Parts: sequence; C-alpha cells; structure tokens
Amino acid sequence: MTKYKLEYIWLDGKTPVPELRGKSLLKSFEKPPTLADLPLWGFDGSSTMQAEGSKSDCVLKPVALYPDPSRNNAYIVLSEVMHPDGTPHSTNMRATIEDDPDLWVGLEQEYFLYKDGAPLGWPKGGFPLVPQGPYYCGVGYKYMGSVARTIVEEHWEACLAAGINHEGINAEVAKGQWEFQIFAKGSAKAADDTWTARYLMMRLCEKYEVDMVLHCKPLKGDWNGSGMHCNFSTKYIREVGGKEYFEALMKAFQAHIPEHIAVYGPDNHMRLTGLHETQAIDKFSYGLSDRGASIRMPVNFVKNSYKGYLEDRRPNSEGDPYQIIARILKTINSVPKP
Repeated sequence: MTKYKLEYIWLDGKTPVPELRGKSLLKSFEKPPTLADLPLWGFDGSSTMQAEGSKSDCVLKPVALYPDPSRNNAYIVLSEVMHPDGTPHSTNMRATIEDDPDLWVGLEQEYFLYKDGAPLGWPKGGFPLVPQGPYYCGVGYKYMGSVARTIVEEHWEACLAAGINHEGINAEVAKGQWEFQIFAKGSAKAADDTWTARYLMMRLCEKYEVDMVLHCKPLKGDWNGSGMHCNFSTKYIREVGGKEYFEALMKAFQAHIPEHIAVYGPDNHMRLTGLHETQAIDKFSYGLSDRGASIRMPVNFVKNSYKGYLEDRRPNSEGDPYQIIARILKTINSVPKP
C-alpha cells in the first residue's frame, strides 16, 4: 500500500465570485487512485460562507483529478460542494452547466502579478517610464523585470505536469500583466482546468511572495484591464453554421446583455468602457477581427460560410468560468437551428 497526498480544492461561498479553498488528506491505495476511488470528504461550511454554525457540515464530491506536480505521490482533487443529503449546494455553479460533450471552449486568462501593492516591475509609488504597449509579448529585462517570466514559465510546466491543456502564454499590454490560455472539450472541462490552473498559480506565487491579482481593472487610467475572453464552438457552429443561424445567434446574445454581464465578473463597468479593446458594457456588437466588439469573428469565419468558433470578449479576468460557460451555452441553446 502506498500513501498518497490528496489536495481537495473547492470554491467557497464568497460573492459575487468565489475563491479557492483547499485541504489535504493522506490516504493509502494499492495503486494510483482514479477519480472513482476517491472518497467524499466533509468540511466546515460556516468558515467558507456556505453554512451556518449550527448546521455547518458540507460535503466535497470529487469531480476531476490532477497529478500534483509539487508533491510526491500526490493529486489535486477538484471537488463540487454538496449538501449532506447529496444535492448540489447553492454555491455549486458547476452543477448548473447544461451537458454538451461537443462544446469546445478556450479561455484566455489575463492577470497581474503584484508585490507590495504594485505590479511587478513598477517603481514604488510611481509608474513605469514607458507607457503600455511594448510590454505586450515583450522581451528583455526593461519590459519584463526579473522574476515574472520565471513564475509564468514554472506555472506553465506545472499545468502541463498536472495534465491541463495549457496552450500558451504571453506578456500582456500593461507591465506586470500576463495571460495563459486553456482549451478543452465538454461543457465543464475548460472551467475545471482554468480553476485548477488558477490554484496552481496562486500556490506558486506563495513561494515568490507575490500575488496573482484577478481584478479586471486594478490600474486606473490609460492601462488595459484584464479579461478572460471566452472562445466557444458547438458542433453545429463548427460543422453547419451559416449566416442565417449566426445572425439569429447574435440577436439572442444581444437580447440577453444583462444576464451575460451579471456573470461575466465584478466591476466590469470599469473595464468595458468602449476603450482599450472593449465594447461599452451596455452595448452589443460583433465584427470580423474586431477586438473592440462584444463578440469577435475570427478572420476566416465568414469565408468559411460562418463556421468555426466565436470569441466573447466581455468576460473579465475575475469571472467564474462555470457561470460564464453556463450562460453562453444557455443562450446558444435558446436559438433554433434552421
């Protein structure tokens, strides 16, 4: 029998966006455990804003298993929160996603790395000498600083070791701002992987005494905010498409602006201003290769008979991927196919 370290992670009851929690279990198995081998585990919901002290027990139900790259004989156990009777907790947004195994989702997670209250590379109490722009995909110490790329590269390796389909990284427009991309097939998989990737980054940042800041507009003024652009494609959009269906789909998205904005991350009014590669928060638009639109069509989308994938550019960096995907899929499923 081998003892395995199991790090159960879950989302707490913080609103409007939950935060990650985690605790570790040591358990013996004759061979490396599978998801089916893992037990339910309880926790004190009164300490996570998910229960009252008089009825504090909540249950963790394992839903995804990842090798833990920082420990020997270890796994990260992503879990849903359940009531003791086995029903999903009200904070369990994963349980609200409609099942579509043919949904493809790519999430572009932007974030800042902060130390002592400022982005990495910023002078104390001041601003970088060069305005935003050259930091995007930049190279060299004057743009990147001394430790940011080290953290970003280590995080990429950790995600790959954990089996997450982490597709790439780049420095973003503002100094200290970065992005990683996650792609997966199935309704919940991309959200599972993105939350786990966030967890791995936050844990890595502990070592370097920095913070991963997900707020969508931590810097006021002429600095880009942080988004989490959501690229999506159903089987119908990939294989059939067509202008008539696309236009009906866009009308549905336009009809549900408030519902989408409500789950696209807090303080989005600070980011969706119509400036800095965004559309205004109360407007809806779509365009070919238009990064100032609500939804961008890739360059070959129209040439390919309105088939492929679409990018919703409104979700922000702090949004809950479960809620974002659930809302996008709900809108898509409300549109009849010709």
